[in-house]
Amino acid sequence: MSVNSISGSNYYTQLSSGNRINSAADDAAGSAIAEKMQSEITELEVSTDNASAGQGLINVADGALGNITDALQRIRELSVQAGNASIYGKEGLGMIQDEIDQLKESIQGIAKNTEYNTMKLLDGSQSGWHIASGGNGTDLTTPNATLEALGIADYDVTGSFDIKKIDEAISMVNKARSALGAKSNGLDHQMAYNEYAALNLTAAQSNIKDTDMAEAIMGLKKEQNLQQYQMIMLKKKMENEQAGKMKLFEGML
Repeated sequence: MSVNSISGSNYYTQLSSGNRINSAADDAAGSAIAEKMQSEITELEVSTDNASAGQGLINVADGALGNITDALQRIRELSVQAGNASIYGKEGLGMIQDEIDQLKESIQGIAKNTEYNTMKLLDGSQSGWHIASGGNGTDLTTPNATLEALGIADYDVTGSFDIKKIDEAISMVNKARSALGAKSNGLDHQMAYNEYAALNLTAAQSNIKDTDMAEAIMGLKKEQNLQQYQMIMLKKKMENEQAGKMKLFEGML
């Protein structure tokens, strides 16, 4: 839009607001494009917030799974000790099992009580979430980490036991953590893209909507000079008319 088509009052509005387009009347097409860009920017910003929330969920789940892994590793260590049943005897094995039972209880408590925004993460009641992080979004899956799902609910070293069950449980948890880590990295990339795209759209919107200060100041100055010239010419015209009237009046005397 040419500055010559804008009135002086619009120049003042542009300079005070910092916006070249303050209403659709200023530039109908530009206004429509700028508003569409604003919608896209807002969507990208919300998608970034959603991705951040998704990462929060992953962090909570991963932290809990890390504690479960520690407990499983300790159970494995105790199981190796229990393998020397002849050294520890029945009483010693009972004491080892007592600690294993406490660790199993801890694992079950973590699996049953780990929550994000009141939603259970690791008890199998709700294992899938869709994160509207941009594009097609991101699907998250958290594992069922209960003793039953890990296959160690009845694990007992006081009788015949298979340490492979603990190894399999550790493997299940490790795979789940690895998958969550990959999803977290994917959300990192999505957030970076969203921020980059939002920045570029904001810059493009600014080119359309923001005031070109130098152009607006020049236009305002030109408008003021024109108004000043018009006032001088009007004053000169009035003085000439007044002089003509005086001559006419003097001729009549």
